[in-house]
Amino acid sequence: MTMQTTGQTVAEPRPLVWPSDLSMPRSKRSVVGFWIVTALFCLQIGFTAYAQLRLPQVAEAFTHLGFPDYFRVELSLAKLLGVVLLLAPVPARLKEWAYAGFAITLGSALVAHLSVGDGPEAWGWAAGTGVLWGLSYFLWRRVQAAAPPPATRMWQS
Repeated sequence: MTMQTTGQTVAEPRPLVWPSDLSMPRSKRSVVGFWIVTALFCLQIGFTAYAQLRLPQVAEAFTHLGFPDYFRVELSLAKLLGVVLLLAPVPARLKEWAYAGFAITLGSALVAHLSVGDGPEAWGWAAGTGVLWGLSYFLWRRVQAAAPPPATRMWQS
């Protein structure tokens, strides 16, 4: 703080970005972080759903893992539905189911690749997407905990 000749105290200007003092409140940082990570996760899942439906080399990979062709189509549609549930304003229970479905899918992908002896070039994408899943879920739970409880309706008899 500096004193001017008038006797008033004036704060010294701070740098625009200071690493230890982010001007955004913690809850807002959580919300922004949640949407960034969730968008990346949904882009990755959306791309894999598209690839499973359209790319022949992905269909061959499913055959290599021992899955029938119809499973690839069902899994793609389930992934697209899960992406919609994560991005849409739906009840928390539906988002929980979507997160659970993605956890099962990503865990199963790791197990399938490891069981046939695939290397990190095959299962690495599932592991990386699993990290995005974990961050998205963690931040979603944090945002949900910080949000005010939903208003209850008073029913009149």
